[in-house]
Amino acid sequence: MHQLSRQAFLQSAVAVAAGAAGGLTPALAAWAADQTLRVTALEPYVLQGGRCFVLVRTDAGITGLGEASPMNSVAAAKLIETAFAPLLKDMNPLDIERCWEKLYYRTYKQGVMGLQPEALAAIDIALWDILGKVTEMPLHQLLGGKRRDSVRVYASIGGGAHATPAEMAKRAEQAAVEGFTAVKVRMDYGPVTPDADVEKDLEMLREVRKAIGPEVELKYDVNNGYSVPTAIRVGKMIEELGVVHYEEPVAQTDYAGYAQVVEAVDVPVAAGEHEYTRWQFRDLIDQAHVDILQPDLVKCAGISEAVKIATLASTHHKLLCPHQTQPTIGTAANLHFTSVFVQNDMAQELAENALKSPLHEMFTTRFEFSGGRLTVPNGPGLGLELGRAYPRGCFRSMATPAARPISPIRPIRPITPRSPLDILS
Repeated sequence: MHQLSRQAFLQSAVAVAAGAAGGLTPALAAWAADQTLRVTALEPYVLQGGRCFVLVRTDAGITGLGEASPMNSVAAAKLIETAFAPLLKDMNPLDIERCWEKLYYRTYKQGVMGLQPEALAAIDIALWDILGKVTEMPLHQLLGGKRRDSVRVYASIGGGAHATPAEMAKRAEQAAVEGFTAVKVRMDYGPVTPDADVEKDLEMLREVRKAIGPEVELKYDVNNGYSVPTAIRVGKMIEELGVVHYEEPVAQTDYAGYAQVVEAVDVPVAAGEHEYTRWQFRDLIDQAHVDILQPDLVKCAGISEAVKIATLASTHHKLLCPHQTQPTIGTAANLHFTSVFVQNDMAQELAENALKSPLHEMFTTRFEFSGGRLTVPNGPGLGLELGRAYPRGCFRSMATPAARPISPIRPIRPITPRSPLDILS
C-alpha cells in the first residue's frame, strides 16, 4: 500500500483559502486532484433484513463503506452494480464532487426521487470514508469541525398505526428508563387513507406523555397521515402536550397544504425525508415553509448533497434535524454530519432499538451511548472498522464470487451461489 502524505495535505490547506459552499474546500479539492488513487471495484451487498451496504475499493488497498436506504435495497444494489460501477471505475475517489456529478447526471433519467439518489448516497458516503482514511482524519473534521463531542438523540418509536396507546406508552417509558431525553411517536400511516383514527392518535400521545413525564421531549410523526384540516386541528391540540416537533402531518407532495399547517399552528413543523436533492429542499423551503428540514443521508444522494442542503437551511434560517433510522453506517454518517451542521443541541433521530441491532457485530468499533447522547466517532473517515467475524449469512452477494473476488478485508468464505441473491456464509 502506498502512503499519501497527510502533512502535504495540511500544508496545502494552509496555503489555499478554504470555505466552499458545499463539497470539498478548495484546498482539499486541489490536494485530492494531485493524488493518483483509483477506484478498482464497487461492490453492493444486500444484507439479511433488507439493508444495502457498499464497498468501494481502491488500488491503494483502502476501502470505503457506504449504505443506501433500505426502501429499495435490492433495486439499489442492482443499479449500483450495472449503472454506477462502470462509471466510477478508474476515477479518483478523492475527487468526490466530480464523482458525484458524473454518477448523478449520467443516471438522472432513472428518476431523481427515490432509487437513484438512494443508490448514489451509498457510494458518496463510501468516498468520504476513503478520504478520511487517506488523510487519517474523521469525517467531522473534513466537513468543517464538530461543534460538540456527542450528539443528543431521541428514541424513534414506530408502528403507532397498529399499536394501542398503552403499548406505545410502555415502549416510550422504556426509552426514558434507558436514558433517552426525547422520544418520537411514529404512526407509519402514509397518505393513502388520511385521518384513519385521529382520536386514538391523540389518546396515544396523552398516554405517552404520562409515561415519560414532563421532562422528556415528545416528538410526533404522522407519516403523511392527515388531511390539511385535521393536521391543523391536531397541531393545535398537541401544543398542550408539549410536542416540540410535528413531522410530516400531510401528504409529502402537498406543499401548499404544509404551508397552511405551518401558518396555523405554533408547534414546529418538520419534513424532508421524501426530498432527495437540494432542488427539492429549495422548493420545500420556498413553498411549504416548514420549520425543520430533515434530509436523510442514505436517501438524499449522500453527504455531498446533504452539505448543500445544510447550506440552504442556514441561508433560510431553518432548523436541521435529519431523518435517520439505520443503526450502523447511516448512524455514523449522521453523527458526523449533525455534529458539524446542527447549530443547537436538538435531539437527533435514532431508531428505538438501533443500538441493539445484530449488525453491530460486523464491526470492531461500537457507538458510545450515555445520558441520552451518542459520542461522535473520532476514527478516520466514518470511524467504523469491519471485523473479522461476521454473523453467518449477513451478506447476500449481487454477483458471483468469480466476478467479485473476496479480499482479506472482507473475510467471507465464497460459495457457488444458486442464484444472485444466495447468502455468502
